[in-house]
Amino acid sequence: MKKIILAGALALSTGFAAAAFVGPNSAPLMTTAADAAKAADDVPVVLEGYVVKALGNDHYEFRDNTGTIKVEIDHDKWPAQNVTPQMKVRLSGKVDRSKLTGFEDIDVKLVEIIK
Repeated sequence: MKKIILAGALALSTGFAAAAFVGPNSAPLMTTAADAAKAADDVPVVLEGYVVKALGNDHYEFRDNTGTIKVEIDHDKWPAQNVTPQMKVRLSGKVDRSKLTGFEDIDVKLVEIIK
């Protein structure tokens, strides 16, 4: 039992990204900028493409082959290696939608560089 608790604590302290349930009655996973921009609040997103521009205050413009979308990436979510607009990345997070203004951005929880 102690090993399980320790493993869980270690996973949480290292920023381990846990998987989510995907099946009946679960939210669909959005995989393109165009689909994510139309998705409901809190829908999970995994996007592959390029972070092309800094917009200020942890906000960036992301581009894939379907278009561009605004993403929010907190400083602690970036990988140890610098990311340039020419580097393909995988962003995992969720749609952040405001009831008043509509689509806000993608709240990114994990940034991975794709080799």
